[in-house]
Amino acid sequence: MTLRSTFVGAALALAAAVPAAAQELKFANFTPPFHTVNASVIEKLNADLSAATGGSLTVRGYHGGELGAGPVEQYVRAVQGVADITWGLPGYTSQQFQKTMIVELPGVVPEGKSGADALCDAMDEISGEFPGTVPVALWTSEPNIMIMKDKVVRTPEDLAGLKIRVAGATAGKVAEALGATPVQMPINQVYNALQTGLIDGVFTGSSTLNDFKLDEVADAFTIGAPLGRLAFFAVMGQNAYNGLSDDAKAAFDANSGCALGNNAETAWNATGEEGVARARQDGKNTFVDLTPEQAQAFADAVSGVVAEYVASVGGEAALAAMQE
Repeated sequence: MTLRSTFVGAALALAAAVPAAAQELKFANFTPPFHTVNASVIEKLNADLSAATGGSLTVRGYHGGELGAGPVEQYVRAVQGVADITWGLPGYTSQQFQKTMIVELPGVVPEGKSGADALCDAMDEISGEFPGTVPVALWTSEPNIMIMKDKVVRTPEDLAGLKIRVAGATAGKVAEALGATPVQMPINQVYNALQTGLIDGVFTGSSTLNDFKLDEVADAFTIGAPLGRLAFFAVMGQNAYNGLSDDAKAAFDANSGCALGNNAETAWNATGEEGVARARQDGKNTFVDLTPEQAQAFADAVSGVVAEYVASVGGEAALAAMQE
């Protein structure tokens, strides 16, 4: 055996003994690390991928907008590779996600079914709305409530002319049907807008009471009106996904998707329940828990919104899939 062959053999043996280089995926989070998304999506995905790959594929969260602060721009940051994975709300760019946002409308998600499962069932119909990315998880919030400042809402008439923040086009249709004026803005601007009187209230999930401390600047809460819910996405840039090894892709595919979306949705609901329970203990707050008869007045006012919106976006097949 020559010296050269001995050297080559030793080098090959050493290479075989060295594990594949570890890869860390950058997950951009425009909210603080205490937000529900961190534990339920970012840390969950990191733990699952690390376990599945022996630590060779991990996820690191970049919180508080470290990779870009604007919530509206999160999707494009994944496409452009600023981050490997991002999360956000379809409502912030409603024109892109017209069929996806059907899930936000009142009564679309059947009783006993999660919004995450509804979105998964409709994936064949909505996948074209996620160009340049691989969906990591899709889910919805707990049902929306009314979070108001200096305005107690018991009937649709109480909303007449009020400025109500909404996340996107579907919630805007609901607000208009109830006689309010919708104001679209990202959630990270709502605290100041409520505090300064720029808006009178917001239709959103009660998880925002914990995640964005909205009860600090609001004092009236109406629960039980059919206002729909919010939708969320986590997406991975297609180039980042293509850059994974076959084994890493297999691990990623097995630990993302419907199960991760349902994990997020369960966490959102728990955060919402905690927020309401805490806010009820504050003496400054007024809570209106609508009776079925009171809720029906709101249901009557928004009864035409679903059919009108679905028809406007050609979303009949997507709606049917969500309601399977």
